[in-house]
Amino acid sequence: MPINPSTSGAVTRPMGVEPPVAEVAAPVWVLLRGLSRESGHWGVFPEHLLRELRALQPTARLVMLDLPGTGALRRQASPTQVSAIVDACRAQLERQGVSAPVSLIGMSLGAAVLSDWANRYPKEVEAGVLINPSLRPFSELFRKSRPLNYLGLLLLSLSRFSARMREERVLSLTTRLTPTQAVIERWVELQRQHPLGVRNTARQLLASMRYRASRTRPSAPMLLLCSKADSLVDWRCSQAISRAWGAPLRLHTKAGHDLPLDDPQWVAKAVAEWLRDRSIQGVVAGEWH
Repeated sequence: MPINPSTSGAVTRPMGVEPPVAEVAAPVWVLLRGLSRESGHWGVFPEHLLRELRALQPTARLVMLDLPGTGALRRQASPTQVSAIVDACRAQLERQGVSAPVSLIGMSLGAAVLSDWANRYPKEVEAGVLINPSLRPFSELFRKSRPLNYLGLLLLSLSRFSARMREERVLSLTTRLTPTQAVIERWVELQRQHPLGVRNTARQLLASMRYRASRTRPSAPMLLLCSKADSLVDWRCSQAISRAWGAPLRLHTKAGHDLPLDDPQWVAKAVAEWLRDRSIQGVVAGEWH
């Protein structure tokens, strides 16, 4: 029996009219900050990054998330497990209407969040950039050389110093190339708007210390960026991760722990060059090689 188009669910179109092409979702890059720092602490880095990304991905957009307990989410209790921080970030994206897969850039604690996200939800992560990560088991050989640095950051949040003095001390611990006067007013204003919580700082530090990454590389391709002059995290931790996962590593010789603040243009270009090299080699998005 011939099929009647009017009752079969088939769609008829005038001759010469092609079906619409399915829309390709715009690439989304999610930025994850570190211990006790909010999205406002990225400084001018997002501007540099977006400029570089759009030269390769014209519709790319950035989403900067505050980890629970920081920034706009400062009244929330920060989870003491990285896995719970990941789930909170995923919920934020869902509320914002952002669909997976996304690419992630994580610094310090944000790098641990990135690692766990890619490991537990591989279909949601297309690519990852880890900046100055300190991940067990890779960091265990190097932790002994700098045992009190993170404790120093926690003690700063307990101190009775003025907000300006605290932020100046954080800057001295985390940067090498950034003049204090270039960012201090902005940082003091962020502290006034979203006061740093001692309890949440301690909870984030606990989550970071508890987290243990997989020795097996994630499904999504990864890039490692680190600073040789970092006084909080030994750069050899990134080197160990790079060797274990077979991930490319770019090393900055002069910047401090806050590499995107010290040299935002270098970081943005490193990400873009990595993407460009993958494109030249014909590597499909989401694949390592």
